[in-house]
Amino acid sequence: MLYSYSFQNRKRDLSDILSTVVKDEPRFISNFKTVADATARKHEWLEDQLTGRSVTVAGQVSGMVCPASSADLAKIKVGTLAVKANDSALFRVVAVSGTNFTVELAAANGSKTASPASGDVLNIVSTPMAEGSNPGDGDETGVTGNANYNCTQIFRKDIILTGSTLAINVFGNADNQLNRQTAFALSELARDLNRVALFGVRAEASASVRGTAGGLYEFGTGTGSLSVDAAGDRLESCIINDAAQKIMGAGGEPTQILCSPGQARVLSGEYKSQLQILRSDDRRGAYVAMVVNEINGRGLTIMADPDVPDTDVWVLDPAGFGLSNLRGRAITDEDATPGGFDGIKRMASGELTFEFKNAHQRLCRISNVQTSVDALAEMRRNTSASAE
Repeated sequence: MLYSYSFQNRKRDLSDILSTVVKDEPRFISNFKTVADATARKHEWLEDQLTGRSVTVAGQVSGMVCPASSADLAKIKVGTLAVKANDSALFRVVAVSGTNFTVELAAANGSKTASPASGDVLNIVSTPMAEGSNPGDGDETGVTGNANYNCTQIFRKDIILTGSTLAINVFGNADNQLNRQTAFALSELARDLNRVALFGVRAEASASVRGTAGGLYEFGTGTGSLSVDAAGDRLESCIINDAAQKIMGAGGEPTQILCSPGQARVLSGEYKSQLQILRSDDRRGAYVAMVVNEINGRGLTIMADPDVPDTDVWVLDPAGFGLSNLRGRAITDEDATPGGFDGIKRMASGELTFEFKNAHQRLCRISNVQTSVDALAEMRRNTSASAE
């Protein structure tokens, strides 16, 4: 080899450095924390048991007997207290069967509602326990037997310094130049990972197929997924709250709005007087703002990512996101200089995938939103008209 450097014959683990780069990258990928290593190219995980904290009356009510779906019936027990949505009337469950549940009015709380009606949503307040309760009496939570999976994908970046580059010596010795180029390659890799985490389609590696990891659109769209059709309307808090309510109804906890920078400007225009811009260690983004979720009163962080399509907005519960390296295949770099090459080559490579736990309960896509260009133009016209 014509050129030498201090870590010439060493294989370096870059996973910690990549984690730092990913965390600081102002994009969707910064939501993904490193989780347990994958042990196969088809990486499987068990879904959490998320139970929505509301039940819907699915038919005509007769004698306080309320029809409901089997999924909703599994959420309640005899003694469960529930309050009617947008009302103060409190009901107590007195019986549960295979197709319905029976309630009694526990407290009017100033309401004139005496009985639930078809289509009513009853938000679960609690299930009080008797003294000396037995196993199985409480609300059940844990890990379900349902599994989902993603596939691992190989990433590689080649770092090349030619003899001429080394001779110019603008950025110091070979060590400094290699470290600088490695940092640049990892930053580029983080951008690649971001787009895979958004748009990737899972495919298990075979003799004829290159393994690819699925992303947000793979797991957050399709049969059983949560969605809101904006029907060409401008992005407003009402639409955001509709999506947040769907996630909460499914058992998730929405904490983030993912959109394009243009849509972030549209949404911030509505909250112009009370918007708070943040740039702290625990919230990052190309544009980050905190708005109040009117469903539960908690904050929703807006993350503006230039890779997100302008007519799509996502409301997310990022608690189920994870980045999993294939065991023994985390991102590393090693010397790859061929004999007689006039310079230095190093190869950074690794194999990993993404976890999207309970995607159909934690992700809600808002589609067909008015483009931010049209929405901002409309807002400017309205502002000009009101000022006249």
